[in-house]
Amino acid sequence: MSLTMQDIIAKVGKGEKASKDLTYQEAAAAMRLLLERHATPVQVGAFLLAMRIKSESVAELAALATTARGYAEPLPIPSALGVVDIPTYAGKQDGWHALLPAAIIAAAAGAHLLLHGYGGVPGRRSTAGVAAALSIPVDLPPNDAAREVTEKGFGYLDIALYHPPIHGFLELRKELGVRTFFQPVARLMNPARASVSIIGISHPPYFEKIAEALRMMGSPRALILRGVEGEPELSISSITKAIELRDDRITPLTIHPKDVGMLPGRLDASTPNDLVEEAALLRKLLANELKGAGKDWVIMNAAAILYTAGKAASIRAAVPLALETLESGGAKKKLAQLAQTPCS
Repeated sequence: MSLTMQDIIAKVGKGEKASKDLTYQEAAAAMRLLLERHATPVQVGAFLLAMRIKSESVAELAALATTARGYAEPLPIPSALGVVDIPTYAGKQDGWHALLPAAIIAAAAGAHLLLHGYGGVPGRRSTAGVAAALSIPVDLPPNDAAREVTEKGFGYLDIALYHPPIHGFLELRKELGVRTFFQPVARLMNPARASVSIIGISHPPYFEKIAEALRMMGSPRALILRGVEGEPELSISSITKAIELRDDRITPLTIHPKDVGMLPGRLDASTPNDLVEEAALLRKLLANELKGAGKDWVIMNAAAILYTAGKAASIRAAVPLALETLESGGAKKKLAQLAQTPCS
C-alpha cells in the first residue's frame, strides 16, 4: 500500500512523546508527494511544521535531499575540474559578504567554483544581489552557469532556475514565518554533483546532522561551518566551529584566525547601507585597495576555499597563494572577466 500524506503527517505530528521519525523510504516518499504536488496546501503546511517541531533525523535529511536531487539533472561540468560546491542561502543583515570576494580570489588562483543560492530571505542582502551589483550574471540557465564554471572558474546558479519546486518551498518561509527543512535541503542539492562542498549553517541542531547526512549520501569531502550569519564563512574575530568530512571520516574542528596566520580583528569598515555601497567596497577590496581586518577576513576565506579545492595541504598553507593572487592583480582581472558577457 502506498503512503499518503495523511499517513506521513500522522507519524510525525503526534506530539512530543508519540511522534516518530520517518524511515528513509518514508521520507523519500514524502518528498515525492511534495514535489509532484500530491499534497494539499494544508497538508504541506502541517507536514513542514510537524517536522520542524519534531526535528529532522539524519536519515530523513539524507532521504529528502537525495530524492529532491533526482528531480533535476546535474550540471554538465567535467568532474576532472574538481569543482567546489558552495551553497549560499542565508544572506547578510549585520555585515558584508566575505564569501563572494573570497570565491573570486580562489577562482583567480585556479579553483573552479559553483555558488548556488536564493535571494528571498526577508531583510537580508543576498550573495546574488551583491554579485549582480558587481555585474556578475546571476540569472543564467543551468547549462550557461555550467559553462561559466568550466571556462572562467566561477559561476552562480539561482535555485529557482535549477530546481523551481525547491524554490517554491523556500518561499513558504515568508508565509509560515519560520525556516523549514527545505533550508538545509537546498544546501545539500549540489547541482554539479561536486565531490567537495563548503556549507554554512547557523541553526545548531543541523550542524552535525548535515555532516552525517552528507556521509550517508556518499559525499567524499565537505567542510561544514558554523559560519558568519549562517553563510559558509570563517570569522576573523573569533573561533569558527567546523566539521570536516573526508574519506568517510567526520572530524570536529575549531578554526581561529591565528591558526591560519591571521591576527584576530574587528572589521573597521562599517556595514554598507545597500548593495551599491557593498559592491563598491568589494571592488576596492578586489583591487587590493583595502587593508586591515577586512582584507585578512577575505584572504582567510579564500584560503579555506583553495584548501577544499585541493590547491594546498591546509588552510594556512593556502594563505600565500590567496595573498599573491590578490596583490598581483589577479583577483581584479577575474572580476572583470566574470562581468563580461557570459560564455555562449
